[in-house]
Amino acid sequence: MLNRRRGFTLIELMIVVAIIGILAAIAVPKFAELIRKSQEGKVKGTLGAMRSAIMIYYGDMEGAYPSDLNSLTISGKYLPTIASVKTPDYHAATTVIRHNASPNGMGCGSGYILDTGEWIYWSDAGSLCGSSPPPAGQRAHVQGDFWVACSHTDTKGSLWTTY
Repeated sequence: MLNRRRGFTLIELMIVVAIIGILAAIAVPKFAELIRKSQEGKVKGTLGAMRSAIMIYYGDMEGAYPSDLNSLTISGKYLPTIASVKTPDYHAATTVIRHNASPNGMGCGSGYILDTGEWIYWSDAGSLCGSSPPPAGQRAHVQGDFWVACSHTDTKGSLWTTY
């Protein structure tokens, strides 16, 4: 009687390798999308935290918004630091905050169209930018609004400026 070796043939191993390759080709893009979604969640969470700090300041100051968001970090009462923003796949991380009422700010209309990936704070009460209409498809901003200056879309197809 011949002793038969047990094991896999070369063909069987090639089929297994091909199946693993197909599964990897399907799974890798899904994981990349999940990484981007988690990065987007971080930006949206930070955006919510910054907005909350602005509203708490507004309440503490009996209806006055901060003229400059660096005042939120004084003594760490509202925020320990200004968080960085990085829209996934589009802009580098930055902590720059542009606001419309400062001499080195962005001006009234450009806050709607900037694509720099920076934070935007609408600090004007209406005296400076009251008559600046927004571009088509965007709502008019009011004092205290805070958003990301990025005209790209997230994984759901929404513009970053709409958050």
